[in-house]
Amino acid sequence: FFRLSRGEMISEKTKEYIEAAQALGESDIKIIFKEILPNIVHSILVLATLRVGYFIILEASLSFLGLGIQPPTPAWGSMINSGRAFMLTSWWVSTMPGIALLVLVLSINLLGEGLRDILDPRLKLE
Repeated sequence: FFRLSRGEMISEKTKEYIEAAQALGESDIKIIFKEILPNIVHSILVLATLRVGYFIILEASLSFLGLGIQPPTPAWGSMINSGRAFMLTSWWVSTMPGIALLVLVLSINLLGEGLRDILDPRLKLE
């Protein structure tokens, strides 16, 4: 998050409206919170939602391998692993947790993209 924030901050800092705010005598803190932060929050939000999806998949993968959350606590990875032996007769035991995992991660990523579309000031201009 730091690299993205720093890169976006440096990029925004060179824009003309920041120079105009400095010429008007705005303090650095006020420029950061009023001008720069609203213009970079969308990028940070998208990265955060992508990371949430990544960590959900990571937990499910570790649970599938037996290295994640230990039984009796339910985890989608361990549910998929436990149904692996019954794939020919009871395919839904593994398939349904996999589909639920897919839908959850996809919906979190789409939520992040939707929030970016709402919050990105560059998209509001179009």
